[in-house]
Amino acid sequence: MNLDYLILALKNLKHRGIRSWLTLLGIFIGVTAVVSLISLGNGLETAVGAQFGISSTEVITVQAGGVNSFGAPGSGAVNRLTNADVQAIEGLSSVDLAIGRNIETFKMEYNDVVVFNAGAGFHEGEKGKWDYEMQNIEAEKGRLLQAGDRRKVILGYNYMFEDKSGFEKAVQIGDKINLNDVSFRVVGIMSKKGSLIIDNIIGITVSDLDSLVDNEDYVDVISVKVKRRDLMDSAAEDIKKLLRDRRDVDKGEEDFEVSTPEAMMETVNSVLGGVQAFVVIIASISILVGALGIVNTMTTSVLERRNEIGIMKAIGAKNSQVFMQFFFESGMLGLVGGLVGIIFGTLVGVIGISSINNFLGTELTPIVDFVLIGGALVGSFVIGAVAGIVPAMNAAKQNPVEALRG
Repeated sequence: MNLDYLILALKNLKHRGIRSWLTLLGIFIGVTAVVSLISLGNGLETAVGAQFGISSTEVITVQAGGVNSFGAPGSGAVNRLTNADVQAIEGLSSVDLAIGRNIETFKMEYNDVVVFNAGAGFHEGEKGKWDYEMQNIEAEKGRLLQAGDRRKVILGYNYMFEDKSGFEKAVQIGDKINLNDVSFRVVGIMSKKGSLIIDNIIGITVSDLDSLVDNEDYVDVISVKVKRRDLMDSAAEDIKKLLRDRRDVDKGEEDFEVSTPEAMMETVNSVLGGVQAFVVIIASISILVGALGIVNTMTTSVLERRNEIGIMKAIGAKNSQVFMQFFFESGMLGLVGGLVGIIFGTLVGVIGISSINNFLGTELTPIVDFVLIGGALVGSFVIGAVAGIVPAMNAAKQNPVEALRG
């Protein structure tokens, strides 16, 4: 019996043509926004995490605050970190290893083209191994820097490509490039990271970096390896206490930042959550407008079909049967609007993920959430059906004699 109501409802919706489609618009826009937003959410979170190097390793990042100029993190701080701070942090009982890192902007010349890109110093020995492990850096071509390397350089993944290198030519292993007018030989190209920073980075040894740039014993960032993952929070607190004492600042007035991977992800999720909440509010307004449109359409439909209702009742249709016909019809309006919205929302999500991959060089895979799709379909039908309750009740209450006269 319910299938008959469903078939009749679809025939009536098709019969009304453009009016039905206009009624679906509000539901369609709202569902499209929600589905596409949630589809993009996980991809954005992963992409942002990749750009900022957020990982699950036991690494704490320390940098100076009070930035007063543009440049690498910590480089423009009023009170910069020093190698002495690195040694002090490494002496904490919860810390396994601490290394200071300087990120500089180099004048880079190749193929008679000059560009300015960021460069970082990589340590040698055991610290060098962890340096690569921490950032999950591997060689796509050639090799990574080794102990004793001088005037050697490794480059980010994008330098392999003519249209991404900035030099109108792909850089090859064995080629020579100039950094701040000093010649270096390319020994390796890093594997793809999906990060605008790392995929365009210049990597040289710390010794070479110090010879090119005078940092006066300062470091921009300190990377700290914790002995065990369960010590992350306590190690972060130990580092904060140590630096407050060394820099003579009170709690709450720190001129430095200590960040864990979890804290970074919480910040990212907070920003994305705010955006999602805003879009959901807009989508909810659209869905509400769509529901009001269904009420208006179904009310008009009841008035236009008084004769049909009268005939149905005259041949024995019960009030409940008339109610169910209009109830299913309004529900189908919501369901069809939701279905079209899901299709468009999923397409927007897939296209959005592809755009992120092209722009950032990531390899994110679009995920189709069938639970979300099922929930959206059920929700659309319920919204439409609830919106049609009052018009359906009005239809069921029609007096057959008066309806036939009308």
